[in-house]
Amino acid sequence: MSDYTITNLDKVDDSAGARKLDFGSARFPREAVGAERTGFAFITLLPGKHQSFGHRHQEAEEVYFVVTGSGAIKLDDGVHELRTHDFVRLAPSVTRSLQGGPDGMDVLVFGARHGGDGELVEGFWET
Repeated sequence: MSDYTITNLDKVDDSAGARKLDFGSARFPREAVGAERTGFAFITLLPGKHQSFGHRHQEAEEVYFVVTGSGAIKLDDGVHELRTHDFVRLAPSVTRSLQGGPDGMDVLVFGARHGGDGELVEGFWET
């Protein structure tokens, strides 16, 4: 493998679309760029739509960066508003889920990769 990889996000499959989730899109380009120790995703939330689940980790600390738009993030302790260029650092155990604001929201998620340590929490936004 080369010491570097260049790819385009548009060439990465949309996991949300493949699972028939209607909140927007979720692309995980880790494999496309050959990253071995870094996990990252690009999440697009449509206006007013939220992820139908939350998730948390055993080991993986994550950082969320709002690239464009606005919305909210639901965490263990409640809902927090987000706007363009906000950062959110999350300890592994914090359950989290995103919602798009009036114009939607694009979020870059990144952190060290700990394969298989994620846990989905169905219906988290509704609780």
